[in-house]
Amino acid sequence: MDSKKRMPSPSPPRRRRFIIVVVALVCFIYFFGSPFRLPEALKDVSGISRAKIVHMVKGPKSQAKVDEIFGLLNLVTGDSEHEHILGHTESFDPTKPVDMSLYAAGNDDLDWNERVQELNERYPLVVFSKSYCRYSKRAKDLLSTYDLSPPPKIIEVDLRDDATQVKSVLTRLTHHGTFPNIILRGKSLGGSDQLQARHSDKSLRRLLEGAGMVIRGDIP
Repeated sequence: MDSKKRMPSPSPPRRRRFIIVVVALVCFIYFFGSPFRLPEALKDVSGISRAKIVHMVKGPKSQAKVDEIFGLLNLVTGDSEHEHILGHTESFDPTKPVDMSLYAAGNDDLDWNERVQELNERYPLVVFSKSYCRYSKRAKDLLSTYDLSPPPKIIEVDLRDDATQVKSVLTRLTHHGTFPNIILRGKSLGGSDQLQARHSDKSLRRLLEGAGMVIRGDIP
């Protein structure tokens, strides 16, 4: 009789659980942990893409950490032809929080966390203006003396078909109901008077540079 005890082999249920865990781990790494390309034969099947597969597996992206103001900024900064109209349905209510999908302009795979970073880098300063407003002109003229890089993104709200809806949403989000409404990295600096006051007390330079903008103008 062998004095050494033999280790019992894994039972079938335990072996099956082990195989399932290994397969699940391999699938997770395949889809989320390493770059890959779908076979060419699959790319034409119902528009399959890695983004869509990940979206189906992960489910809808959580928007809890993304402020709605960035949804509005995404819509207006990426819409030079005014193709995407905010609130074109009768059920749209600008006085209530708007679903972020309406701001995505048809991009169902938009990663909002990445988009916020991109907006803050490309358009750290957004000026909601009215083309005929003298206060808007005064604010734009002041900012032009700073010769900023990147330059301010100017949104002439009155030239948009959804001007009323944009104004209502902007007022709700910033508690500033007149134009211009100057947004720095998702936060409202107020209007022309507030901008001039920050310029006069030398705090505007600090705010702009703190937002990653380069001041090339000769500002004392």
